[in-house]
Amino acid sequence: MSDNGKLKLSFNSPIILGFTILCFLAMILNMVTRGASNHMLFSVYRSSLLDPMTYVRMFGHVLGHANWDHFFGNIMLILVVGPLLEEKYGSMNLLFVILATALTTGVIHFILFPGVGLLGASGVVFALILLSSLTCMKEGTIPITFILVAVIYIGQQVYDGIFVRDNVSNLTHIIGGVVGAGLGFVMNKNKMNRY
Repeated sequence: MSDNGKLKLSFNSPIILGFTILCFLAMILNMVTRGASNHMLFSVYRSSLLDPMTYVRMFGHVLGHANWDHFFGNIMLILVVGPLLEEKYGSMNLLFVILATALTTGVIHFILFPGVGLLGASGVVFALILLSSLTCMKEGTIPITFILVAVIYIGQQVYDGIFVRDNVSNLTHIIGGVVGAGLGFVMNKNKMNRY
């Protein structure tokens, strides 16, 4: 409560809230442009390395979503997990996790899947989920919760990738989880300054 006894809204997690707003605006823009903005800005696919938009899409693909169900599924998890991680690791470190996940998943998809477009924040979701399981990590230990989360979440993606045929990029989920876990280990060893 504030000094006068009234509750005030707090912009408590600028990176997560900013990311959510950008995803929402990308979704609206995609509706207005009838899919053109997703193709131009918010999805990764094989395109010329001489085209500057190729590099924009390497990061921008995490902002675009195919439909409202896709958007809400990703954003709900990001809003649940993200603010706690931003408080623990700092805004700039969390931004780095998001950007590193976007670039890594974008580049790998660009190389391995030339004829398929990739869009959505699910790689970021998996990075944050794996990162969150490391928040209680102490020097010289690996939390059992991290092992369980890795086995369950990543194991499910491996299974789905082999046995389920859908439009979900299971490899992106796995890569996002690996990026989140890797950066979680680095940040917990204080090799990244918290700011």
